[in-house]
Amino acid sequence: MPTDTPGLIGYALASTLPVVAVGALLLRYTRNRAVTTSLAVLVLIPTVATLCGVVAVSGLMFGAEFERTAVVLAVVTAVTVPAAVVLGRAQARAMVWEREMLEQERAAERSRRELVAWVSHDLRTPLAGIRAMGEALVDGVVAEPGEVQRYAERIVRETNRLSSMVDDLFEMSKINSGALRLELEPVDLREVVDEVLAANQPTAERAGITLAATQPEDKLVVAGSDRALGRVLTNLVANAIAHTPPGGRIDISAGSADGWAWTRVDDTGPGIAEADLPRIFEVAYRGSAARSPGAGELGSSSGMGLAIASGLVAAQHGEISARNRSDGARFEVRLPLLESGERM
Repeated sequence: MPTDTPGLIGYALASTLPVVAVGALLLRYTRNRAVTTSLAVLVLIPTVATLCGVVAVSGLMFGAEFERTAVVLAVVTAVTVPAAVVLGRAQARAMVWEREMLEQERAAERSRRELVAWVSHDLRTPLAGIRAMGEALVDGVVAEPGEVQRYAERIVRETNRLSSMVDDLFEMSKINSGALRLELEPVDLREVVDEVLAANQPTAERAGITLAATQPEDKLVVAGSDRALGRVLTNLVANAIAHTPPGGRIDISAGSADGWAWTRVDDTGPGIAEADLPRIFEVAYRGSAARSPGAGELGSSSGMGLAIASGLVAAQHGEISARNRSDGARFEVRLPLLESGERM
């Protein structure tokens, strides 16, 4: 057993370096595994290296001093390894949460930029039309009573469109900021479907589309907001009308299963591109195909109809989804079903 300092250092290095090398290989092997496994290996490396160093400099003489050292190392290992596992799990959860929050912030910022660019572009179109028609009326270019009437009606339509876009922006800002607060109360989903059907029937007829509803005889009572649910279904139906060719059909249906009430809007349009399905409810997402939230006249003239519908459904603790069928697309809204006699 060496007694001089250089000798002790040499023995210690010779006995601990292999341990460190083996530990490095273990870390490399466990790098794609759980963080807790890697932390446990990191804790064991210095502990085992210390034990090997003590054994080496003692000349393999296991006396009372060695026993005391081994006991201390065993206790340290018994304490630090479980602590490393617990702390490692907590750290892993924190890292995952921080990464998810960062990704959500980046997605939200990207969505806001797209929304600003989109709305800025779309606002110019009706504004330019209103300005041109207003100047034509002021300059006397249009003087015939019939033409004046037509220009006035067009200005009213474009003004209503702008008003609708501003309303949608306000609604979307409340949803994104978390400021949307809905007063939830028992609502019969069938009544909402009837109201939406009646309100959108004239639009569907003008577009040459058959709009019908199928509902059960029993009540479908959910905890929701009548106004918000009406807005959701109106946006979905208007979106379907915009993408269903003349002669097509749109069916609104409702039902319940497994403690959930559902309502579906099925159309016979071209469907949704598979690449667009995961992002169909994002704000200002236009998609890569003709069937996208930004194409045509949607439930919201700002093109935010599906995003608003998604936000309103989430505020009522529900779920919304979209998928393709063999002859069109299906949008489904699911809400928790209230039991008979259950109060809010």
